[in-house]
Amino acid sequence: MTETKYTFCRICESLCGLKVTVENNEIVKIIPNAEHVATHGFGCVKGLHQHQIYQSPDRLKYPLKKIDGQHVRISWEQALSEIGQKVKHITGEFSKDAIAMYVGTAAGFGVLHPVFAQGFLEGIGSNSMYASATQDCSNKFATARHMYGFPFTQPFPDVLRNECLIIVGANPVISKWSFLQVPNPVKHIRDIKKRGGRVIVVDPRETETAKVAEEHIFIKPGTDVFFYLSFLNEVKIKQGIQTKHVSEYMSGLEEVLELASQWNAEKTAKVTGIPPEVLKELVGLYLSANGAALYSSTGVNMGGQGSLAFWLQEVINAVSGNLDRKGGTLVGRGIMDFIKFGVKNGLLMKDLKSRVGGFGTVNDAFPGGILADEILTPGKKQVRALFVTGGNPLITMADSEKLKKAFGQLDLLVCLDIQHNETCAIADYVLPCTDPFQRPDLPFIFPLMLGLQTRPYLQATKALVAPQGEQRDEASIYIELAKASGFPLWGSKAAQIFFESLMKFNRLDNGQRAVPQQSMLNVLLKVCRQPGFKKLLKNPNGWLRPDHKENDFLGKRVHTTNKKVDLAPVVLMEAAQSRLQLLFDKESNRNGYYKMITKRTVQTQNSWTHNTDRMLQGTENTNFLYLNPDDAKQLKLKAGDFADVSSKYAQIRIPVKILAELMPGTVSIPHGWGHQDAKGMRKASKAKGVNVNILAGSGPEAIDELSGMSKLTALDLKIEPAKGPQAHTWSGLP
Repeated sequence: MTETKYTFCRICESLCGLKVTVENNEIVKIIPNAEHVATHGFGCVKGLHQHQIYQSPDRLKYPLKKIDGQHVRISWEQALSEIGQKVKHITGEFSKDAIAMYVGTAAGFGVLHPVFAQGFLEGIGSNSMYASATQDCSNKFATARHMYGFPFTQPFPDVLRNECLIIVGANPVISKWSFLQVPNPVKHIRDIKKRGGRVIVVDPRETETAKVAEEHIFIKPGTDVFFYLSFLNEVKIKQGIQTKHVSEYMSGLEEVLELASQWNAEKTAKVTGIPPEVLKELVGLYLSANGAALYSSTGVNMGGQGSLAFWLQEVINAVSGNLDRKGGTLVGRGIMDFIKFGVKNGLLMKDLKSRVGGFGTVNDAFPGGILADEILTPGKKQVRALFVTGGNPLITMADSEKLKKAFGQLDLLVCLDIQHNETCAIADYVLPCTDPFQRPDLPFIFPLMLGLQTRPYLQATKALVAPQGEQRDEASIYIELAKASGFPLWGSKAAQIFFESLMKFNRLDNGQRAVPQQSMLNVLLKVCRQPGFKKLLKNPNGWLRPDHKENDFLGKRVHTTNKKVDLAPVVLMEAAQSRLQLLFDKESNRNGYYKMITKRTVQTQNSWTHNTDRMLQGTENTNFLYLNPDDAKQLKLKAGDFADVSSKYAQIRIPVKILAELMPGTVSIPHGWGHQDAKGMRKASKAKGVNVNILAGSGPEAIDELSGMSKLTALDLKIEPAKGPQAHTWSGLP
């Protein structure tokens, strides 16, 4: 039987509407939904072929236990019982904080998964939460809490009305928009230009986005904070500060302007590489536009000073009058006032300090870059058990060799996933989960609760196909793990009994016990006074919500102590004053190092889309060291040669490609590769790539104390032609 079903993609923020052809419980074709109210027939190659990942012969279907170095199939009852007993033993013998959890990006693209994962850890009474955000975006959350009073307050560019959009360290044409749902970035950029606006990309590479925008400015990696400082200073010089507006809704203007005044365009040009006249012209364009926005993403976030850079960006948008303005940046509304709810209940607002390094939490999570040290460092609260949910830290985190060593010393490592990746390969237990097409769902928290959408709408989807084997959804797994461990979810016996009762008479199509996810999502909608789940299903192209409003945030939804945007938070000011000169001096003396940035191809998504033929085609079954032609000539390297690339932490050997779009002195290596140890992913494990993140450091000295982020780009590298008999190996060197 052949059916056409409607759903939406959940591999990134774009949430593209899809039409899916299903035959005999198997997806045979995915095409974009041309009638969708927001995505209008857009879909990327990853989204249109994701079913090949989910339907791979390598897909996890049954619980596994490692016995004598091999994973063997066991029953759910055995897996849950043994895991539960080990949790009881570890918490009784050592500490509740000895049980830790790592939450990966994939967990965040479902509504129920992260909620129940958090409920499980809180039920145990452990504060040992680690999240992938400290690899790519926690600077934005940390900064937002200081400036606006809550970490999830994230202003976004009003791309439907921007007259001037300056994109720094982001490549939405390939990677889509971070946090914000902007389907079909190419169309939106072209639309801005069609209505007479300007889109300018500031980046060390002339990216695909820059080519669409047709306006590009090179900047040296890791110097974004100086770009923003001189930009802000020039806004002041050009009298672009909306003083009366700032006085009414903001505080700290004089302090932050005094800081910026020390960094004029002439001074910062030495490290950014941006000529003073170019920066001044850019500021002029920004100030003359009837609605402008600065926007940045991972290239800025991951460069070591992401918190300071993002803070200054937000200051510029605010003091120029562009915050809370149509055509500038807006703060959306979700189906409830999640920000008010979060502040009132202390959600994501814990103020804890890590055992190693004394780092604070961001969104209640500690830095991933100290996880290895928390495992390896003896003490009462030493991490002895780890649950990995929706992530693959042995590829995505810094210093994975050290992390792998640490994982090997754990008393218990449990992975919840859909494929047998590198982290699963060394786990004690692997629990098979449902994929996005096997579960009912709503858009994830950013669009649903925060309104982070270019055009607000709602959509619901049923499961398109039944689970295979004994796969279960993560919410149900955590309910069962809580029961087996003797620790009720969120520490509430009533909640635990309630959810267990829901599972008694509910089954997935494969017969596995499960909570009634659709009913739970329907209750969420009803509580928030939204159309019910069934009503949304009758609108498969989406249900439009009221459009965003301007003047809807300042003076109304800012949750700092004085209800004003804090332009000069003490912690950020102190960090700037202690760091900036040292950083400037360092960047002024490169001493023969090359600066590395990351890169993504259109058909890869971080580390998890490589186990299909469609994503690994021809010679593109690896990553490369991309060099500017002049740098390649100086290094005596040509396309196809191998190079040894060294940081202060590690060395890799990798083939070379030439890329004229790179700024001289900048090299690029795509991340997410190096699957040789993922034997359960047969196609990916035969690819030849290398994990670039082993070049990055972990531990307290390698982490930004403001955000807990590891530095994964703007790394200092030494490069030389590979020598010796191993010149044609593809993996990291010892």
